[in-house]
Amino acid sequence: MKKAPDPIDRHVGSRVRMQRVLMKMSQEKLGEALGLTFQQVQKYEKGTNRIGASRLQQISKTLNVPPSFFFEGAPTVDATGDGFAEESSSQYVVEFLSTAEGLHLNRAFARIKDPKVRKRVIDLITTLADQTDDGAPARGEDSPK
Repeated sequence: MKKAPDPIDRHVGSRVRMQRVLMKMSQEKLGEALGLTFQQVQKYEKGTNRIGASRLQQISKTLNVPPSFFFEGAPTVDATGDGFAEESSSQYVVEFLSTAEGLHLNRAFARIKDPKVRKRVIDLITTLADQTDDGAPARGEDSPK
C-alpha cells in the first residue's frame, strides 16, 4: 500500500509550483538550475518526495523568494494533536493559483484597471458559480441582484 504524501510536503510543493509558474519557468529550467531532472521537480511539486533544507534554500534563491514563502498558509497541527487542521480558505487559494486556470484568471483580472469592471466580473463569476447544471439558482441560494 502506498503512503500518501504528508500535507506539509504537498503544500510546500504546491507553493514551489505556484512560484515557478508565476515566473513562467518550466520544470525543466528549474531542474537545470538545481542540477535535477524535471521528473524530480515534478515529485517535489506533488509532495511525493520531500524537499530537504539545503534544496529548499536553493529553490528559494532560484525562484527569488525567502524559504518562509513555501510555508505560508501551510496546514498546522491542531491543539489536540489529533492531526492537521488546514486553513481551508488559504489552502484552497494556493491550490487554485497552482493551476494553469487559476494563474490565467488571476493575471487577466489583475490587468483590469477599472474598479467598476472588476466588480462586475466578480458579480458575474459569483452568479455563474451559484448556478446549477440546469441553469437554475442553486438550492437555498439567493437570486443574483
